[in-house]
Amino acid sequence: MFENYRVFETEFAGRPLKVETGKMTQLANGACLVHYGETVVHIAVTASPKPRDGVDFFPLSVDYEEKMYAVGKIPGSYTKREGRPSDKAILVSRVIDRPIRPLFPKDMRNDVSVTCTVMAVDPDCSPEITAMVGTSIAISISDIPWNGPISAVSVGLVDGEFIINPTKSQREISQMAVTVASTESKIPMIEAGANIVSDEVMFNGIMAGHEANQHIIKFINQIKAEIGREKFTYPSNEPDEEMFNAIKEFAVNDIKFAMDTDDKKIRDERLNPIYEAVHAKFDEIYPEQETKIDECLYKTQKYIVRRWLLDENKRVDGRAMNQMRPLASEVSVLPRVHGSGLFTRGQTQVLTIATLGSISEQQTFDGIDDEVSKRYIHHYNFPSYSVGETKASRGPGRREIGHGALAERALVPVIPSVEEFPYTIRLVSEILSSNGSTSQGSICGSTLALMDAGVPIKAPVAGISCGLITEGDRWMTMVDIQGVEDFFGDMDFKVAGTHEGITAIQMDLKIDGLTPEIIKEALEKTHIARNYILDEIMLKAIPEPRKELSKYAPKVLSLKVPVDKIREVIGSGGKVIQKICAECDVKVDIDEDGKTFIGGTNIENCKRALTIINTIICDPEPGAIYKGRVTRLMDFGAFVEIAPGKEGLCHISQLDIKRTDKVTDVVNIDDEIIVKVVEIDDKGRINLSRRDALIEIEGAVPENDFSAGRKSDKRFNQKNNKQHH
Repeated sequence: MFENYRVFETEFAGRPLKVETGKMTQLANGACLVHYGETVVHIAVTASPKPRDGVDFFPLSVDYEEKMYAVGKIPGSYTKREGRPSDKAILVSRVIDRPIRPLFPKDMRNDVSVTCTVMAVDPDCSPEITAMVGTSIAISISDIPWNGPISAVSVGLVDGEFIINPTKSQREISQMAVTVASTESKIPMIEAGANIVSDEVMFNGIMAGHEANQHIIKFINQIKAEIGREKFTYPSNEPDEEMFNAIKEFAVNDIKFAMDTDDKKIRDERLNPIYEAVHAKFDEIYPEQETKIDECLYKTQKYIVRRWLLDENKRVDGRAMNQMRPLASEVSVLPRVHGSGLFTRGQTQVLTIATLGSISEQQTFDGIDDEVSKRYIHHYNFPSYSVGETKASRGPGRREIGHGALAERALVPVIPSVEEFPYTIRLVSEILSSNGSTSQGSICGSTLALMDAGVPIKAPVAGISCGLITEGDRWMTMVDIQGVEDFFGDMDFKVAGTHEGITAIQMDLKIDGLTPEIIKEALEKTHIARNYILDEIMLKAIPEPRKELSKYAPKVLSLKVPVDKIREVIGSGGKVIQKICAECDVKVDIDEDGKTFIGGTNIENCKRALTIINTIICDPEPGAIYKGRVTRLMDFGAFVEIAPGKEGLCHISQLDIKRTDKVTDVVNIDDEIIVKVVEIDDKGRINLSRRDALIEIEGAVPENDFSAGRKSDKRFNQKNNKQHH
């Protein structure tokens, strides 16, 4: 039945890789089912038969779909089916998109869609890498024009050794997670997170990944040679040479003047009448080709920028190649928030706000990987006004999610552990103005906000981008690219890190890849630049994290409850813990391993709750003094609860320092009194003495001065609820 069914097999980083074609999805332009270990991903690629009208870009869409059945789960939503893609799926879609997009013809306008469906997951075999390799195979064997193939690997660093496609256990201890996509000769994509590794280690890791990719590229080329289809032809959207030369000659001098400024707003204002004049002259000469006329104007601007850079060593705003735009940092910009930082680089400006919360407020996930929650969250917002446009907000798109994730990844290595800082941390970067490198600006603003909030980060982090212009064998890099250099250049190489090393990399390319020499120079230049930003700008605004949290931030205390005592702290039906929370006005979170976090706006209330919990988990010892509540009255004494579920008897003879005839002469139900544990008998019964507690705290009191004893109880209550053990 399946005449074209074929199976191709090889080994990939020590595990079997199997590719099936010809059985499934026979109506797509290209499709395959890829098995990596027991991970299975289905990839389908389709292209529209005709180009899309009226667009000036290549319409490529990439979707990475996580199916919960892949890990044996039923979705937790009300509808019990997968909904919108998770942030993780969106990030993987972007990672797949970036290396394949530059390899499509730039003048093609046919819609191309790539859909990667994760059908089974082996934790030791990354479905993301499987999807990237499968995408390359599906496009290569299809009839869609493409200058591939590519391969991709994940590179880890364990015990000083580079690991290709690390297993789950290796990923948990790896010092870096670097995704490297390669062609036969170049590297078109790098995505990295690292625990402050040096430039040299990062470079060597990238090269190790590039080398490992070559085996899979050969494997894909073999598949393509056997079953690859002939590529279809398409109508080029490229303007003809005559049109381009005519428009360039008409407008080039005006465009040079318009672009020769460091102010994006002025540049745009100068360009608008030029566009109008060009269309007024050429719309009649080239009817119904308005889109191609705009393409000619774009190419003219690109020609000018690249000639300035390559021939005159001149940047649009007049800076030197390694010179950054004017920089400024400021903290405590907003009142009442827990921390804020404003970072400005030229006309790019980012305000980041830090919010601290209890551990129970951490983000939880219902996905196909092992991550179930995280306590450090970074969100990035890019409103239309940041680029001077008028457009209604529709929530974060893929770009916003991607930039927020990059900033988050850059700061994860310096965030203190939950034991050091028992808080959930949320950062929100509001892009106030954008003229290039907003994601890197949000990294700098986030560091400022964290330090302003008093988060004891391990080291400050800064981010900077490096651009590239190429022409044949000629190439040059420049630091801190602004929007126009990103738009008309070939690369946006973003690097974040501390003084010591790199924490994150994201590389966007418009060409088919980078050589090792370009990567090395970009790493060196960005390291020098981020050190300057840290020393001369950020650390002068705030040299270290504040020693105290904002008075508006919640206060959190932590302790470790023995696992066998957790039930006592929670109580039947949660009654004990609910009572503690209500009486102390706090929130208490207890993990399965006994880690306990007490949060509230008042530190004294937190300390009181901590004392109560300590009393529950610590068995009373003779000599310990507690503040307790009278629960029952008997003729022979009063029962006092010194902790939820722990009650002792204070005999009538031990109620006061003078003789007591009736229990109610001294205490009543619900009175709070101080008591001392005098004995725990062989049956575990606790005997208490209010008399001994008063004497120990206040010293000797005259027998007839009962009021002094009553005041002692109140004074004890006011002394921060201290317990003497």
